[in-house]
Amino acid sequence: MDGCGAPEQTAELPVNVDVEKETVLNGKVTAGGSPVGGAFVRLLDAGGEFTAEVVSSSDGHFRFFAAPGEWTVRALHRTGTGETKVSAAGPGLHPVAVSVA
Repeated sequence: MDGCGAPEQTAELPVNVDVEKETVLNGKVTAGGSPVGGAFVRLLDAGGEFTAEVVSSSDGHFRFFAAPGEWTVRALHRTGTGETKVSAAGPGLHPVAVSVA
């Protein structure tokens, strides 16, 4: 477990997650096509305000449970930074790919 108290980040969703009812931003941090573990992944709302942060797993995976809406996912790592915009219109699994450089 990382120091921020967030649950372990994995590619698989926990069995108790109902994507029919929850908005899940599920993604991976990469650099040059390779996974980046240990990146600080931040969720920013439509106004750019910090909402949450997790640390990517050793294979680059991360996950946020969010409200429907417009989001920015930003990854910070010693190898670089990157961000991507996500539009989550409603409940479901919303894939996110963030490349750092």
